[in-house]
Formats: sequence, structure tokens, C-alpha cells
Amino acid sequence: MARTYDNSARAQAAQRTRAGIVATAQELLLDGGYAAMTVASLAAAAGVSPQTVYNSVGGKAAVVKAVYDQMMAGDDAEDAMSGRPEFRALFEVADRPAFAHAYAGWVRLLSGRVGPLLGALLAYGTDATLADLVATIEQERYVGTTHAITGLRDRIGLPDQHAGEQGLTRLIDAVWTLNSPDCYDRLVRRRGWSPEEYEAWLAGQLVALLG
Repeated sequence: MARTYDNSARAQAAQRTRAGIVATAQELLLDGGYAAMTVASLAAAAGVSPQTVYNSVGGKAAVVKAVYDQMMAGDDAEDAMSGRPEFRALFEVADRPAFAHAYAGWVRLLSGRVGPLLGALLAYGTDATLADLVATIEQERYVGTTHAITGLRDRIGLPDQHAGEQGLTRLIDAVWTLNSPDCYDRLVRRRGWSPEEYEAWLAGQLVALLG
């Protein structure tokens, strides 16, 4: 009988290597910003070769995206945000105002996780690679906002003014604008609001918007 090859140990080692690279990249990005981190400097700090960085994660843009994804999720699991229990719990509410407050708390949590990273990145928005990365992140956030609003529509319903395809799209656009990490950065980091004050402000805006 032919023996089967168990490569689980190799896969676990590869995952540990990748996790170490991403964790080191997060430290470098938060400490020195986007421009200061190169694949070479990351490899040196992580104690691996540049080729290992490319093989495990990818180039600089892929590394930054991996850091962003992990900070956003709060872990390195590959579960989609819309499939996580914390997101599904948003819809276990009685009405739209309750959803607005729950969603504001969710946005505050995510913005608090990734806000420091985005602050380190936004200063280099003219970098072409970074601009593409930011565009990808923005599109992902729009998809997440769409899941939230369509979930609200399907479970609780929306005001009449947001009925129809155009009304729904305009509502998603508005919520996507309100939940921007840039709003969080402006109010919390630049203007000194507490995260609690930001959450209360966002909840109020959403209550007014959702009716």
C-alpha cells in the first residue's frame, strides 16, 4: 500500500512564517509609515529572506493589504467579515434606530482597529501602488456597507424614501460615506474626540438617515 504524505507540519510552518512576516510588517508600518517599509527591510526585521516574503505574502502592496485585513478582522482567520457572528448580530435588533446604534458600534470597532494603519498610509496617497490598494480597500468597504444595508432591508425594512434601486443605492452611498475611516481619523485623531463620542455622533447620523 502506498503511503500518504502528510504535509500538515510544513503547512503549519509556512503559516507561522507568514504570520511572523505580517506581524513584523504591522510594526514597521505603524512605527515608520509606508515609505519606510521595503521588502528588504521587512525581511531583515522578520529574520527571513526577501524571497521568503514574496513567497509567503507577496510584494509590498500584498504585505500592506495582509496587514490591513488582519487588523480589520482582529485575527488571521480567513472568514469574511459579513459572515462573522459580530456582523450577523447587527440584525438581531427590533427596529432601525437600534440597528443604527449597533452598526455605529461595529464601525467604531473596525475604525479603531485600522485607523492607525490608514493614518500611516494616507500621507503617501500619491504613490501609485498605494493608490490602487486604497481603491481596493474602499471597494471592499462599499461591499460591506451594501451587505449591512441590504440585510437591514430584508430583516427590518427601510423607509419609503429609500425604496427602489436608486433609493437603495443612494442610502448605501450615504452610509458608506459616513462609515469612512477618514471620518473616524478626522474626529478622533485630528480633533481629539473620544471613540465613544464618535460612536454617538455616527449613531445619531444613522438614526436621522434611516428614519
